[in-house]
Amino acid sequence: MRIRALASLVAIALVAVLAGCSPDADRRLAEGAAEQLGDSAFYTPPTTVPTGRPGDIERQEQILSAPSGSRAWRLIYHSIDAFGRDVLVSGIVVAPAAAPVGGKRTIVSWAHPTTGSAPRCAPSVGVDPFSTIEGLKDLLARGYTVAATDYPGMGLTGPSSYLIGSSAAHSVLDIARAAETIPAAHAGDRVLLWGHSQGGQAVVFAAEEAAQYAPDLKIVAAAVAAPAIDLVTLLDDDIGTISGVTIGSYAFTAYAGAYGVPLESILTPAAAAAVPGMAKLCLLGQNAQLHTIGKPLVGSFLRSDPGTTPPWDTLLAENTPGSVRLDIPLFVAQGETDTLVHPAATAAFVDRECALGTRVRALSIPDTGHGLVALKALSELLPWFSAAVEGRTPDSTC
Repeated sequence: MRIRALASLVAIALVAVLAGCSPDADRRLAEGAAEQLGDSAFYTPPTTVPTGRPGDIERQEQILSAPSGSRAWRLIYHSIDAFGRDVLVSGIVVAPAAAPVGGKRTIVSWAHPTTGSAPRCAPSVGVDPFSTIEGLKDLLARGYTVAATDYPGMGLTGPSSYLIGSSAAHSVLDIARAAETIPAAHAGDRVLLWGHSQGGQAVVFAAEEAAQYAPDLKIVAAAVAAPAIDLVTLLDDDIGTISGVTIGSYAFTAYAGAYGVPLESILTPAAAAAVPGMAKLCLLGQNAQLHTIGKPLVGSFLRSDPGTTPPWDTLLAENTPGSVRLDIPLFVAQGETDTLVHPAATAAFVDRECALGTRVRALSIPDTGHGLVALKALSELLPWFSAAVEGRTPDSTC
């Protein structure tokens, strides 16, 4: 961990010299790298996992590299996975430094897009744990407390939860519960859900399960950008590309471990041998290695169609949300040139939600691919969030 942190600091220092970072960015990067030297101890799980209620904080430390005008904490907290087991999950909470006027802050619980599925790929582990929270600066400026889970199996060593809907959803809800217990975060029980790509699946599951799983939270609204909803369609659309093979390596490895289904039942022998190694690599920082292993598998990855091959068809269906009417408004943003989560797949999801009676605001963004859709959606999303928080009925496109 020490070597990685020092290497990261050197690399960032070079970028800062070339690009001209602001003084605040310089401070955050330097302090983040210094803090990263001690990360190993923080993320080392106890030998015996202590029992706790969902949202109970087991370990906590302040993050010195928080953006100016804010305070932040790194957490390890309790959650319940899809199989009813008490698990420890890591993440961060960020809040404006000044106390709010006239009550508690609304929480935005952020669900991040794919960064990998291994413990070291967790966003909170990086030199800048805030960089993957899309819209953080604007959310803090509007007075929200922001909670960002890593998902189970990331940060802390444990079984991968990649695209396992309920496990990810519970971690999104439980970090909001954890934020409530940090006095300086000034967080109340009102929650907005916000997620991108993989995080979109987690957010929709969280919105569907919140009333039963976390009735103590008041979910106000949910928003997703290019959500990974229909898993069969996602695989069909992408499996002929290196991106699809990479996503497949994370997903099939996670499902094989979680459900006890052999990889050989769905993958070719070469793919079954390769994907456990790919699943240990992070999408950010180890992309070249992923491509080296994965490119030879393009076109020869699957033995059969997961959407029609038992038990994979059932497992994918169980982890595809969108069949339950939401009692809260839903914002869905999609880039029109996205080649990972295709616009047609998101449009079909919106149509299903509208047919169920969910109040949906759909936003189609021209000339925008997968990576920038969440950031480009903020100009429409932030006032939509404000309307929901203030009790005004957000507009719908259904």
